[in-house]
Amino acid sequence: MSTTLNALLTEYGDSHQNPTNKLVHWICVPLIMFSLLGLLWSVPMPAGVRALSPWLNLATVVMVLAVVYYFRLSVPLAIGMVLISAAMALGLKQLEANAVLPLWAICLIIFVVAWIGQFWGHKVEGKKPSFLKDLQFLLIGPLWLLHFVYRRLGWQY
Repeated sequence: MSTTLNALLTEYGDSHQNPTNKLVHWICVPLIMFSLLGLLWSVPMPAGVRALSPWLNLATVVMVLAVVYYFRLSVPLAIGMVLISAAMALGLKQLEANAVLPLWAICLIIFVVAWIGQFWGHKVEGKKPSFLKDLQFLLIGPLWLLHFVYRRLGWQY
């Protein structure tokens, strides 16, 4: 694990010590990631772009950029994030095809409710969310959760 990654995970963890806040993050961080990707997925793309691939949209562009950032921090965690991102993309595609409401409406509801949960968790914690100090912590939240999974499995990251 790189010194930078260790420092980021430690700093993020400093404002996530309360068990209730941790539980809230296990629920809300994936929901925020999924819903944000869904909102980006819903942005109409020019016909020429859509013709290249039905998977090419703002969400997949953001996923690629995020994964590049993750690879700079940790190859094993980046691979995990590629798998998570792919699973979320498949989920979004299914939701888009089968939902009663438009994808953007469902994702907007999830996004708002999950952020309310996050801020409530930080109120319980008594500390401000890390991203208020540094926006890169919006990308560290999912890695922070994934690093616990890797540790539980005994995988190096």
